[in-house]
Parts: sequence; structure tokens; C-alpha cells
Amino acid sequence: MKSGFVAILGRGNAGKSTLLNRLVGTKIAIVAEKPQTTRQIVQGVVTRPDSQIVFLDSPGIHQPRNLLHRRMMKEVRAALHARDLLLLVVDSTVAFGDGDERAVQMIRSSGTPSLLVLNKIDRLEKKETLLPLIDKYRSLHPFEEYRPISALTGDGVEELTEALVPRLPEGPPYFASDHLTDQPLRHLATEWIREKVIEQTRQEIPHATAVAVDQFEEGESLIRLAATIYVEREGQKGILVGASGGRLKQIGTGAREELENLFGRKVFLQLHVKVRPAWREKESFLEALDWRNQARSGAAD
Repeated sequence: MKSGFVAILGRGNAGKSTLLNRLVGTKIAIVAEKPQTTRQIVQGVVTRPDSQIVFLDSPGIHQPRNLLHRRMMKEVRAALHARDLLLLVVDSTVAFGDGDERAVQMIRSSGTPSLLVLNKIDRLEKKETLLPLIDKYRSLHPFEEYRPISALTGDGVEELTEALVPRLPEGPPYFASDHLTDQPLRHLATEWIREKVIEQTRQEIPHATAVAVDQFEEGESLIRLAATIYVEREGQKGILVGASGGRLKQIGTGAREELENLFGRKVFLQLHVKVRPAWREKESFLEALDWRNQARSGAAD
């Protein structure tokens, strides 16, 4: 039996969360065509007869501009620590840049065996264009393998998993065979709501938005859920609510449908929007949003 931890790293919008969902076989991480969508490490567990791989999806590597971004980069560094393997996921349709070089430097400084995953090959007209990109990365760091994939279509993903298993240490599974993620349902609910906010809004709104659950009551056939969407300015609140509350209603409908699929039960969802100026710079607010702190507090209680 092989078992180990594999961190998924890369720049924003490289497709890390799409890859995690594809690997696990179900949606456990929100996905959007905007950078900095993932804000905390997301665990996804793949259990096979001969192995268990604990994947850790991390926020996109970027230059932090506020406290929230600095906390996200702290999550990235945490993903590098004490892992058995690293996957550097890159968008194969985008030219190599300074951000990619910084990502390679982080991988190199960790000293952990790593594979380069060249994602989005479904968007390439000619696969030969990968060769100069692979040569560039090879000149910067001796990756153990170079794996072209499409996380969206699944092309090459099974082969990637097969390449990981022999490199894992021998040992028993860390989790039960039916364990998929460590995220509690309350946190998953906030993320699914935030995903719909991202889908329905543009420009600065997705980055200036946070979601907190105010009420979560589970019944056999119904979950009652109330949540608050926080923004930083009154103007952002107006955009989020929309004319006669139309946009907020669309967000709520989309989130409710996703949550009902996730929970397998009917969901009664209430959404509110509040302004909390400069919340991205407020340590206490960011700490309160972290579901791991909530879990620790609940255990202490």
C-alpha cells in the first residue's frame, strides 16, 4: 500500500481546482475563470486498492497586495511543507513570464520531488508548441516528469495519477476509503455561494467579496441556511443586489441548486449583503472566516 501527500501549486487560473475535482471525481473546489478564486488549501483524497493520495490544492501564486493576499501566500507556503510530491500546474496556452519563474523558485527551494503538469492542452491547435515551453522549465529545474493534460476533459489525468503512485512512500491510508475532503458542509456552502457571486459579477466585486454562514440547520429532508455576503463599499453592494434585488436572486437560485446537488436534500437559502469596509485588511475578520479556526473553537467548546 502506498499513501502520501501531493501539493498542487501554480499561478492563478492555471486550472488547479479543476484538476483537483477531476482527480477526486466530484466537485469539492469552486472553479472560476478569475485568478485568486481559491483562498485556502482544499484537501481532496483519492483512494485506490493499492494507494491513497491526499491532494492539497493551494491558492494561486501571486504578488500579495493586501492582508488577504498575504494569508493566501501563507497557504501556498504551507502546501510546500512536508509533502511527498509537488505538482506545478501551468497554463500551456500562456507564454512563460516572471510569475512562472517565481513559482519555479518556490518549487526549487522546497527540495521536494516535483512534476510539471502542462494543463489546457485541449486549447492547443498544435501539441508541438509544448516543446519550447517544456525546454524552458527544464532549464530552470529538473522536474521528474513533464505531463501534458487537460483537467477540463480528463485527457492525461489518469496517466498523471499512475505516475504519482510509485513515487509515494509505503504505508497505510491516512483516511477512511469514503473520505473525500476535510471541508465541513458549512464551509462548502460559503464557497458555493461565493462561486455564484464570481459568476454573476465582474471587475473588483469577486475579489472584494467574502461569505459567512449565519445559520445552518440540518433536517432529514431540508437544510435551512442563512448567509451574509460581505463587500467593502456601498457601490459594490448595489451591484451585487442588482435592480429590484434581481442579481442577488440569481446568485441565490444558482447557489441553492448547487447546494441541493451537494447535500442531496432540499435547501432553503436566505442571503443578505453587508458592507464591511476594508475587510481584506482586517486580521480578526479574516480569522473568523477561516473554517479551521471555527472547527478548533467548536472542539474547544
